[in-house]
Amino acid sequence: MATVPLISDEDASPEVRAVFDDIRATRQTDYVNNFWRAMANEPETLQAVWARLKAIMGPGALDPLVKEMIYVAVSAANGCEYCVHSHTAAARAKGMSDDMHGELLAVIGMAAQTNALVTALQVPVDPRFKA
Repeated sequence: MATVPLISDEDASPEVRAVFDDIRATRQTDYVNNFWRAMANEPETLQAVWARLKAIMGPGALDPLVKEMIYVAVSAANGCEYCVHSHTAAARAKGMSDDMHGELLAVIGMAAQTNALVTALQVPVDPRFKA
């Protein structure tokens, strides 16, 4: 259960409704997910987070699918179940295959394991890596 109410379209202020409409237009969908509906309790934060996410996840040097897969990996590392599901769905919509998802999970698992080992061993960083 959310710690705040999920704002419906009917209960949305004009400022929130504008963001919801932009989400729908940008994503070419009629769906506004629960994250945005929860964020709508703070319209200024909603607007700021949406604008930043739209800018970062939009066109750039990285392919949109790569961005979604990175988002899945970071979300897994941070233990955010909601974001893992949301960005896995977004990655699939952008073309992530089952094989790609399997490799992504293998990389996430490998990184988690080696990160834990390096942290436990307190391995000094090679000077070459800092050059």
